[in-house]
Amino acid sequence: MAGPLKKSSIPGVTIKQLVDEIPEGCSTPDFEQKPITLALQEGRNAIFRAVVCGDPEPEVRWYRTKGDLSNPSKYQFSSSPGSKEHILQINKLTGEDTDMYRCLAVNEYGEAVCTAGLKVIEGRNHRKELLDFRKLLKKRAPVPKEKMDSEKVWQLLMTADRKDYEKICMKYGIVDFRGMLRKLQQLKKEQEDKMAQYVKTISHLRHIKVNKQGTATFSLELELKDPESKIYLYKDGEMIPYGFGPETRHCLRRLGKRYHFHIEDLRPEDAGIYQVRVEDVEVFSTELDADALPASFMAPLAQCHCQEKGTAVFQCTLSRPCLQATWQFQHHPLQAGPKYDASVSPDGCTHQLVVRDAQLQDQGLYAFSTEFRSSSAWLRVEGESQHLTLHLFLCSLTPGSTAGPACRFLHGLIDVDALKGEAAMLSCTLTSDQVAGVWFKDGLKLTTRDGVTFEQEGPTHRLLIGEVQASHAGNYRFEAGTHGSEAVLTVREPPTLAQDVLEKLKEPVVVKAGKSVLVKVPFGGRPPVHPTWSKDGVELVGQGEVQVDNGDGFTRLCLPIAHRKDSGCYSVKLRNGSGSAEAHFQLVVIDKPQPPRGPLQVLDCSSEEGVTLGWRDPGDDGGRKLQHYMVERQQVGRQTWLRVGETPRSVTTFSSGPMERGRKYRFRVRAVTSVGASEALESEEQVTVAPRALPSAPPAPTIIRATSQGITFSWSAPHGPGSAGLLGYLIEKRKKGSNTWTAARPHPIPERTWTATDVLPGCQYEFRVTAVNAAGPGEPGTPSEPVFACDPMRPPGPVQELKVTDTSYTSITLSWARPDVQDGNQCQGYLVEIRAADSLQWSPCHAGLVTSTTFTAKGLLPKETYFVRVMAINDGGQSQPATLDSWVQAIPTGWVSVSPRFHMDTIPKDFMTVSCGSTVRVPISFEAAPTPEVIWQKDGLPLPRRAVTTTREGLSLLLIPVAGASDGGLYTVTLRNLQGKEASWSILVRVADPPAAPGPIRLEQNVPGTVTVVWEPSPDEHQEGQLHYMVLRRSSAWACWQTVKDWVQANRLTLTDVVPGRDYYFRVVAKNMVGASRPSDTSQPWTVPRQRDKFTVKLPVYRELNHSQKPRFLVPLKAHLLPRGCECRMSCAVRGEPRPRVSWFKDDKSLVSHPVAYCTDVLGVCSLVIPSITPGDGGEYRAVAENRLGRAVSRAVLIVTGEGALPR
Repeated sequence: MAGPLKKSSIPGVTIKQLVDEIPEGCSTPDFEQKPITLALQEGRNAIFRAVVCGDPEPEVRWYRTKGDLSNPSKYQFSSSPGSKEHILQINKLTGEDTDMYRCLAVNEYGEAVCTAGLKVIEGRNHRKELLDFRKLLKKRAPVPKEKMDSEKVWQLLMTADRKDYEKICMKYGIVDFRGMLRKLQQLKKEQEDKMAQYVKTISHLRHIKVNKQGTATFSLELELKDPESKIYLYKDGEMIPYGFGPETRHCLRRLGKRYHFHIEDLRPEDAGIYQVRVEDVEVFSTELDADALPASFMAPLAQCHCQEKGTAVFQCTLSRPCLQATWQFQHHPLQAGPKYDASVSPDGCTHQLVVRDAQLQDQGLYAFSTEFRSSSAWLRVEGESQHLTLHLFLCSLTPGSTAGPACRFLHGLIDVDALKGEAAMLSCTLTSDQVAGVWFKDGLKLTTRDGVTFEQEGPTHRLLIGEVQASHAGNYRFEAGTHGSEAVLTVREPPTLAQDVLEKLKEPVVVKAGKSVLVKVPFGGRPPVHPTWSKDGVELVGQGEVQVDNGDGFTRLCLPIAHRKDSGCYSVKLRNGSGSAEAHFQLVVIDKPQPPRGPLQVLDCSSEEGVTLGWRDPGDDGGRKLQHYMVERQQVGRQTWLRVGETPRSVTTFSSGPMERGRKYRFRVRAVTSVGASEALESEEQVTVAPRALPSAPPAPTIIRATSQGITFSWSAPHGPGSAGLLGYLIEKRKKGSNTWTAARPHPIPERTWTATDVLPGCQYEFRVTAVNAAGPGEPGTPSEPVFACDPMRPPGPVQELKVTDTSYTSITLSWARPDVQDGNQCQGYLVEIRAADSLQWSPCHAGLVTSTTFTAKGLLPKETYFVRVMAINDGGQSQPATLDSWVQAIPTGWVSVSPRFHMDTIPKDFMTVSCGSTVRVPISFEAAPTPEVIWQKDGLPLPRRAVTTTREGLSLLLIPVAGASDGGLYTVTLRNLQGKEASWSILVRVADPPAAPGPIRLEQNVPGTVTVVWEPSPDEHQEGQLHYMVLRRSSAWACWQTVKDWVQANRLTLTDVVPGRDYYFRVVAKNMVGASRPSDTSQPWTVPRQRDKFTVKLPVYRELNHSQKPRFLVPLKAHLLPRGCECRMSCAVRGEPRPRVSWFKDDKSLVSHPVAYCTDVLGVCSLVIPSITPGDGGEYRAVAENRLGRAVSRAVLIVTGEGALPR
């Protein structure tokens, strides 16, 4: 859980602690200097500087309110590793850059945030101003504010605290308070029923609040039934996207069951009602009132310049009126007087501060602060003339000093970060080019003998270093007159690797398996250097089989025994505070290859050609390419293996020469590389050489084309023994009806396609094929289908005018017209096919062909829908199918369908409560024609097995014989007809048992004459939303039990009508909608003792001491002798009763309207503070303390040293 908010010493900085405890020596981030608000002209560059601190060093990120900072040419971020300063530079400002910019510093213990504004002053466009003025004249009156929707008000009341009911009702005009409570109780019950399907528990609702940082937060504890349930955020009914980090204005942070919603950078449009929803159910509503929004700066303060004794004006504009606003100078509040005049516009949004008679001591940081935010800007006061400035300078010289031209820094020194060996430059710019400056390093004056070069170009002074070394790092200072500027030079020396080492590592490191590997990498760089070894991107921890040794200026990797799995890409990364370096090398571990992958298959075996073997490539070649495979053979019964041949690495089959018939052999294969041969892959079974088998019969030929000149057909190769090494195929033919086959060609042909040309036109032929190998011809194949030797006929055209002439419950009658005849494609018959509406398979309605142009499809299901199509057929094939435009229903002609609907007067109510073990019966009456499809579901899913449904004409029944707790839920019945029309109805079934008895009863007497009955809740209270309690009582005066109160929602009840002296017994019963529990009784009677007569005691009256006294000074004022420009603080201590009021005077004039001085009074210690004194402030000061008993006076003299000062 996150820790509390912490206070920073810098105003406007928010620190949030992310952990409960911070280890010693560590701290959360903080700002030593926060970026200030800027107001710059369009086209210039804006620079925000922030100095952060924290341990460990925090990460700094920049954000803006109205966009992102992803454009690198527009937004530039810079920081030095040795410096705490972080800079955001915005180049070439435009009007769109006006925004609030936020700086976020984060480490593992907390985060710190501050903001700064940027106002871009655009060039005036007179034409645009004129158009804007014309638009202003045409503006209408503002549209009246719409009233809040009543539904949103009720949603707000359901999650509001009871103490806020009255305020919400008065705000939205609800006058019937009791009626509101009754309706609110009903709405809460309905909402709990909806939430039950997604939410287990919800508690600790915290409504929206706005903190001092201008962030709105609200939270709740939520336990979901399904952790994957979606959570949505709505504002005034519209969904708002949110994130999980500080990048978005609306973010969600979750800690266990706690959900925290944050709204950053509040704006006026953020006011409204916010709702949290789980899926589609609202669980929490809260309202952000417009009056609670902090006032934001529409136009922040801008930097101001004025001449000495001139008038400076600061002005800012707020988003809404703010009464609690103050002006400050150098973090001290300002009071209205002759010096300062603060004013506010009539609308209360524009504030103005006028500084009159501006002096040099008036320049500094002015701030305007509201309750939550602040804006600040600098005042620059310039001298009236060079003559006056020189005169004042000469007057302030001390004896022995010399005069020089007045100057100041236009651009001070900036911290520099340089690499060792590179050039570096420090530069600053003065207001005058006639001033000679002096350079210092770490407090010592620099000369050219220190290896540096000094340059001056006009008012710009530079310090150049040709090659930066480690000794050049330090703090540099440039002094010109009484002014100076400092910067830090940081020398970075990242790790380096020698070039010869990198060249060696480019070559792969090759080693045999089983040998050791040792790689040593020397390096340089500023210590400490941290080496990290990795293999294929995975870091090596240096344990087990991998050893890593780091020494002074080197790192070493050692593998005592190399394996094939150690091959890969190795890298070493060197890191220090200045940077990093990395080197890579490839390690190759070579070994003998793995054996070829089996099994070793025998593809062919014959005594003439030998044995043909087959295998697969090895899984690992051992790091070297395969050269060849070596095949060996062993005759069964002998010990000797004979080498029978080799194959190239790309060939994984081998055929041995002719072998002796009837012998048994074993074979094995080895993979060979330059490293050696692998282990052997042996055949699993013995190989016996047998004579070659005859080929199998080929399948039946397929007719490709038939004409009067010839018939073309093809066939596929046979499978099985002897099918390898075929020499060709023999082709035979015969006329249909003949038993004699004749050879179509006397010799085998190697092709599997043939055209028979010796045919007679109009005759019908059959063909068959026989395969031939070296052993001879095999069995003839299956004959082909009979085919005519004639030119092909064109298929007929589609049928015309297909329509339905009659329908019944079991048949559909069709009629059509004959297709058009073209080029002799007469139709020989028709084919009628049908399919059901829920099927994609067409089925014929008859056997053979239909010769007429009408047909009746019979045997159909009543009231079912069908699709029908008709095709014309001849010897050339079939035509394109003709299909009806829509489906046809098997119903009598003229029959009218009825859309499904429920009989609402006969169906039960939409809520049912039953006890466990009882039977659930839900009858549903409906009306529809034809009979619709009835679908039952429980909570949107199919019914469980124990649920039984029965549907008849106009009635559907849901039956659960023995109901259990899991049978409760929302049951939905849906009626759907064939036209797609639906009707649905739902009923909520709740299965419950009578609740368990409450716990023990405890009686308390908190108020005399009353008794409070307290009992432990029933175990079913958290699971039962409708559970309540009934309290009964009997006394010694009545023997029967009497009901004291029913429908008690709490676990306690206070009774007032208790008669003293009687014995009372109490009983508590838990009840729900199913029944009541067993009672829980008190074991001992309760008796209220009779009250005795009261007696009074008179206490003596004592006189109080009179502590009144007139004022007197315990510590009087003391004289002060101070130089000009210092702060003067006069203090005294005064006592008196009543507490005296202290007034301050100078030379008998009251200091109430003094423009600079202010006074404090802390527990009688009174002080007068003058921030910067001048000779005009010298004189006699008097402190007067007064109360109703008298007065006291203390005097002191202030003497200011130094001459030539102008009086105030």
